[in-house]
Amino acid sequence: MRYDREYSTIKSVRQTLCKDVQHKKLTGVCAGIAKYYDLPRLAVRIAAITALIMIPVVTGVAYVVASMLLPNSKYY
Repeated sequence: MRYDREYSTIKSVRQTLCKDVQHKKLTGVCAGIAKYYDLPRLAVRIAAITALIMIPVVTGVAYVVASMLLPNSKYY
């Protein structure tokens, strides 16, 4: 199964890791990671929930820090 990106396919645009505010559920961190690595958003969210169940303190702290440090996406 190939994930069809909803974003620009232009390769000359510099890609940076940022929160995706258009497809966010909570803060947009998982959607931003999925966009940056070209993965399905659902898979990244399931991995985040699994990590939260397995190692809750580390995952929770990492998510909060990422939501504070990652900039919002400038492009919608």
